[in-house]
Amino acid sequence: MTDPFGFLRIPREAAPPRPVEERLGDWREVYAGRLQLPLVSRQADRCMDCGVPFCHTGCPLGNLIPEWNAYAARGDWHAAYERLHATNNFPEVTGRLCPAPCEDACVLAINADPVTIKNVEQAIADEGVRRGYMVPRPPQRRSGKTVAVIGSGPAGLAAAQQLTRAGHSVTVHERADRLGGLLRYGIPEFKMEKAHLDRRIEQMRAEGAVFVTGSYIGGGTDIGDAAGADAAELRNRYDAVVVATGAGERRELPVPGRELLGVHQAMEYLTCANRVCEGDYPVSPVSAEGRRVIVVGGGDTGSDCLGTALRQGAVSVVQLDINPEPGPDRTDAEPWPVYPRTYRISHAHEEARGRAGRDPRLFSCATLRFEGDAAGGVRALRLSAVEPVGRSPLAGTERALPAGLVLLALGFSGPERAGGLREQLGLELDESGNYARDAAFAAAGGRAPGVFVAGDAGRGQSLVVWAIAEGRAAAAAVDRYLTGSTCLPSPVAAHDRPMSALGRMRYGDF
Repeated sequence: MTDPFGFLRIPREAAPPRPVEERLGDWREVYAGRLQLPLVSRQADRCMDCGVPFCHTGCPLGNLIPEWNAYAARGDWHAAYERLHATNNFPEVTGRLCPAPCEDACVLAINADPVTIKNVEQAIADEGVRRGYMVPRPPQRRSGKTVAVIGSGPAGLAAAQQLTRAGHSVTVHERADRLGGLLRYGIPEFKMEKAHLDRRIEQMRAEGAVFVTGSYIGGGTDIGDAAGADAAELRNRYDAVVVATGAGERRELPVPGRELLGVHQAMEYLTCANRVCEGDYPVSPVSAEGRRVIVVGGGDTGSDCLGTALRQGAVSVVQLDINPEPGPDRTDAEPWPVYPRTYRISHAHEEARGRAGRDPRLFSCATLRFEGDAAGGVRALRLSAVEPVGRSPLAGTERALPAGLVLLALGFSGPERAGGLREQLGLELDESGNYARDAAFAAAGGRAPGVFVAGDAGRGQSLVVWAIAEGRAAAAAVDRYLTGSTCLPSPVAAHDRPMSALGRMRYGDF
């Protein structure tokens, strides 16, 4: 176990990111080379090894956090690496991208600073790779069953790895030219260098998974191979199908001037920036260089756009959030261990504040319209303050902000409507516009038995830890469908939701 008095004598000390000016000059990760093992071990020693570790409840994967904290505190990196992978296929991803609800659920967070769980997780994952612990784990026997996974995001990759290791022959179909889904083209390089993704995919290949890129299942025969384009035909060729296409239907902003040049969806912008890092473009066709940039949307995607624009050389960047500015502390409506809506500073916000001297966000404001110049390009965004409940514009608060590039980071409203995937597989939509499924991830409707839905395609946009948890659970459901039983773990059910103040947990209603 960890030091029983560590939480009393050791203060919280997060791993230091690289200096702002240094990281704004390149695309390397914010923490590149900064996770020193002595610091990580000392911070892991703060873990109280609670009798009831609520950090497990904060994480849908059920990560064995006290266990790998104890091993990290003692410097036993191999044991820590094994315990980390017992519940998580891709800890090098979650250690970089997850907002760490486990830390807000840490028992220490009741009246003190929580353990730096996210830093410890990333350090264990990276040290394991450095020491050669990440090796292929192919199955000892083959089942003779075949599974197609549609989509290579975190849910699809997790399902594919679990099913491959269970002995099934798995083929992952990805419509893009590279694997990874939003991990590849939606997440900026400074948050996760793609070498981590490439390394994991190579491990999966060595285990027996097959990957097909340019395969637009349900999208017609003009993209990918004709044999794999029709979803119904694909279902006939495989014993089971996992739909893990994500929630890619982007929310729009239907205001006057939306058609102006220079107003783009965030994912279009981030994809172009990532393709520059991949070597596809010498410069981005949608660049912030020399422009005044406004990001509409206060979430993580908006923060990613902010950090990207700063690295591209934007003159200024402003991020608009329709929600009121959160306070620094939990409210009574969000008691511990619920993940609270408190005032948080991302690394991109820190970078903008370091350059401009202020927080780049404007809270409680809504976009009214865009104004254009004579050439049809955007030149200004007109906004107003909004009242906090109904978000209605407040009279007398309208003003204009100059803009040469506007990025819409308004989130997603379920799986993409384009293409024939839904019709060809007979998929139904639930009340939220996601693919309907039962508690065991089987697609609703019954027209295509053996079809399962995992990740954001069935849940709606969510965190990477939920996507991986769903991929693992869906794999267990598929394994049971194919063989009659399963030994694969199933950390969540399809309708589980994060814990809330109303008592709704991922284990159901109290």
